[in-house]
Amino acid sequence: MDQRAKKLKRLFLSIFLVLLLFASVFLVVAFFRGRFGSSEDLRNYVASFGTAGPLVLTAIQTMQAFLPIIPSMFGFAAGTALFGVWAGFLCNYIGISLGSVIAYLLARNFGVDFILEILPEKKYNAAVQWATSKKSYLLVFFLSILLPLAPDVALCYFSGLIQMPFKKYVLVIIIAKPWCILAYSLLFGHLF
Repeated sequence: MDQRAKKLKRLFLSIFLVLLLFASVFLVVAFFRGRFGSSEDLRNYVASFGTAGPLVLTAIQTMQAFLPIIPSMFGFAAGTALFGVWAGFLCNYIGISLGSVIAYLLARNFGVDFILEILPEKKYNAAVQWATSKKSYLLVFFLSILLPLAPDVALCYFSGLIQMPFKKYVLVIIIAKPWCILAYSLLFGHLF
């Protein structure tokens, strides 16, 4: 890679990190102001943005996918209640998929020390131990993303740390991620 390409890559990374920091601060401030204490609180918060609500929900789900300070279930419930099953699903799917890719890229570029600043060490170690005890990590990762209640965030970071090929990683996210989110959207669609 030539010098110009390296400088351009650093510039884009710097811009991305500044935007990420700004969005993270925005999310954390809203969290501490009690905006995400329940799915109803989140729903009211997102609704307060009017027509920009779908973008706000997508951004929140993006952030929580790699900075897990609120349960993603709150986003599923809020999205379904505010925008219906299909539009709520799209906001959640796009947001969580983008956040999963960001988690991978953060881990790949900044390593274990950075990840341990975001995730509790116990949770990270449990995910690593679980994943490394399996014969085929790709299959384990695929099933974890497909099924509910797996340590998605930790495994997304771990995939970046072990340098899983980016194309394989994104393919797993695109193929496996929507099914669980769709199931939750359909479930919450019947509750609201």
